[in-house]
Amino acid sequence: MKEYKVVVLGAGGVGKSAITVQFVSGNFVEKYDPTIEDFYRKAIEVENVMAILEILDTAGTEQFASMRDLYIRNGQGFLIVFSITSKQSFNDVVNLREQILRVKGKDNVPMVLVANKADLEKERQVPTSEGMILANRWGVPFYETSAKTRQNVNEIFADCVVEIMHLLQPQKKAATCCGGNGCTLL
Repeated sequence: MKEYKVVVLGAGGVGKSAITVQFVSGNFVEKYDPTIEDFYRKAIEVENVMAILEILDTAGTEQFASMRDLYIRNGQGFLIVFSITSKQSFNDVVNLREQILRVKGKDNVPMVLVANKADLEKERQVPTSEGMILANRWGVPFYETSAKTRQNVNEIFADCVVEIMHLLQPQKKAATCCGGNGCTLL
């Protein structure tokens, strides 16, 4: 089975741990307890292929931001999480993406933009359309999730693996015709 390293990034209190624990164990963690770093493993099936996910749930607080470069360097795919109840957490994701691209030294890194706490519609500060526009500009998948109700929790991890798989696959060679000699692969 292939292993994929997924890093969960976002500001403090957006629900990174709640999403991760819900995905791995099916439990919702109600109490907010700031994470320093938690590591999880889970087997899933993606596109008819079994895969092992190594999930790194990172600290959102600024005091551990210096560790972020190391997490990014070792990660293959990223869930960038904000809360629909916090405009500031939404603004923070732009800097997180820039940091990922800078550390990776690439313009195309597998990532999924995640708007968490979709169950708190009455407290919404970030319209769905803003998340969609940003994800579209970045060319990445976008989901609204709820760790509490499990809405799209499995989907974000599976889609992150799909993004990694597609980036790791060698580009298909183009078929070209060579006069009357038939077609060959270049």
